[in-house]
Amino acid sequence: MLSPREAVRTLPSYHPPLAGRDGLRLDFNENTLGCSPRVLECLGQLGPEQLAKYPEREPVEALVAEKVGVAAPELLLTNGVDEAIHLLCETYLEPGNEALIAVPTYSMYRIYAMAAGAQVIGVSSGREFCFPTDDLCSRITTRTRLIAIANPNNPTGTVALPEDLRRIARSAPSAAVLVDEAYFEFYGLSMMGMRHEFPNLFVARTFSKAYGLAGLRIGMLIGDEQQMRAVRRVSSPYNVNAVALACLPFALNDSGYIQKYVSEVCESRTRLEEALTCSGIQFWHSEANFVLARVGTASSFVECMRRRGILVRDRSGDHACEECVRITLGPRAHADRLLAALQETLQELDLVKGASRR
Repeated sequence: MLSPREAVRTLPSYHPPLAGRDGLRLDFNENTLGCSPRVLECLGQLGPEQLAKYPEREPVEALVAEKVGVAAPELLLTNGVDEAIHLLCETYLEPGNEALIAVPTYSMYRIYAMAAGAQVIGVSSGREFCFPTDDLCSRITTRTRLIAIANPNNPTGTVALPEDLRRIARSAPSAAVLVDEAYFEFYGLSMMGMRHEFPNLFVARTFSKAYGLAGLRIGMLIGDEQQMRAVRRVSSPYNVNAVALACLPFALNDSGYIQKYVSEVCESRTRLEEALTCSGIQFWHSEANFVLARVGTASSFVECMRRRGILVRDRSGDHACEECVRITLGPRAHADRLLAALQETLQELDLVKGASRR
């Protein structure tokens, strides 16, 4: 009888609660307005011939590489950041290897590493979800072949400092060190400039968040040219679809749209953190487009917000996130709706306590 590999049989599943998402969607860290109008114009101009041909990735890769300031051979477009993670695991991990992650963090690091047969070692974040640099470095061994770090981290919004990331890359020269910068636009600091100093360093970015292209599934992986040649061997030549490739240049060229959206999201983030402080709700300062907060009973909070037309994400199942919810931020109008619903919900659940320590 046909049976899957042992690593697959024991793999944890990831089932995002995508059904029934009616209301203001502040639960998946998406762009709450949508993509640039220029992308919509591009979609309207696509013809049957373009859809009938296999997608050609390289010309768009060259354009994106020029935009972000790297050489084209150092950049690979991927089917979202998820594929970038998967490709690194397939390129560098073998059964018996170890992968290190700081928990809590994005679930797919664990899943893809386990699927490759590696042992995943979770290193607990420090107090207030501080990045555990010392503890993580102490767990590096000759079996360590992948270290995955979301920066800013999901679901906490906290960050690892550049000197900590350099220390990790220096301490694990035989491991692929992935710095996942999915929320880069809301933070502004990148490790991309360190790729020549550390050949084992990879940076991933996505166009699903600030750019509003989550439905097109497109991201990028950047690293040392020699290492990227190995990653390309694992990748399908047609991994990014033709529609995404056609739209991406239009999204990139509308920098004004992205800058305005990011600016308003950061303003909304400040407003939410101030409101949580005034209400005495524990939260963690975020450098991403969301805020993690501890709200008493998370399931009740989520349901109360849903009744008011606002969707937020229960993260109680994540390590050390008991009774926490993650709230995505949008532009000013969406923040107005969020804050009104938040105050009503906090009052309904009797959660207003006065000034809070973050």
